[in-house]
Amino acid sequence: MKKYIDTGKIDTRSGFGAGLLEAGKQDSRVLALTADLKGSLKMDAFAKEFPERFIQCGIAEANMVGVAAGLALTGKIPFCGSFAEFVSGRVYDQIRQEVGYGHTNVKLASSHAGVTLGEDGATHQTMEDVALMRAIPGMVVINPCDYNQTKNATIAAAKYEGPVYLRFGRPSWPNFTGADEPFEIGKAYVMNEGTDVTVVASGHMVWESLQAAEALEAEGISAEVINLATIKPLDEATLTASAAKTRCVVVAEEHNSAGGIGELVAGVLAASCPVPMEFINGRDRWGQSGTPKELLAAYGLDAAHIAEAVRKAVGRK
Repeated sequence: MKKYIDTGKIDTRSGFGAGLLEAGKQDSRVLALTADLKGSLKMDAFAKEFPERFIQCGIAEANMVGVAAGLALTGKIPFCGSFAEFVSGRVYDQIRQEVGYGHTNVKLASSHAGVTLGEDGATHQTMEDVALMRAIPGMVVINPCDYNQTKNATIAAAKYEGPVYLRFGRPSWPNFTGADEPFEIGKAYVMNEGTDVTVVASGHMVWESLQAAEALEAEGISAEVINLATIKPLDEATLTASAAKTRCVVVAEEHNSAGGIGELVAGVLAASCPVPMEFINGRDRWGQSGTPKELLAAYGLDAAHIAEAVRKAVGRK
């Protein structure tokens, strides 16, 4: 079993900021727009390096998306930065009509997703955004697992032709993937190979799943951990091959049960490789205030709960 090392805790939103700056250096068509959240989205370095390519739209998210769609039609590559709740919910109509239906080359950079937003509470802790975004035809949905992968995913998103929803978070989080690991849109990454159970996770849940796998190894349970960094398009081949090998699956996500990756993976496997499954998710509950770690435990999203779900799934084989 591969051991992953936490090389230093840093928020994934900072990975976006670093990736945005690098993408801007690589391609002069890259622009950055924000709705009065430049600091929160870590866009400061880009704005300083390329002031002529940075647009502060103010607290007007719908207008920001409309401006971005227009810029995309002129050949630019605009990144719209705001909180996931505002990007996915407040401006859904503009995203659907001007980005989705128009298939414009707009990148939606959505920070502060999930309960790990922490003390800001339920109004800002979106747990529905993946469901909203993956329902839009042609929308790519990416949820990377740490700083390094978020940086590389941002660079990959800039090179991709078409609309992208890029989801990341606020809390300081273990950084454990390689800085130079290339990111491929549409690929699921097998982090650990195992024989007894497949654990599919995205975002912050990848680290929690790796910690669960390490604890389970001491019990004699071999867990294969898959990082579903790209939620749409889905890497069905990797998921099916793993499930066929292990014969049971656990899906872990920092998202509500409705419309998340649990339902997505279950739908694929029901058609190609039906096996016992257990699900770790928000279970149709609103968020609340607390520290990220407290909330992960309270909502059953931490390593301990993932390990317990694995034991149940293995017991059903």
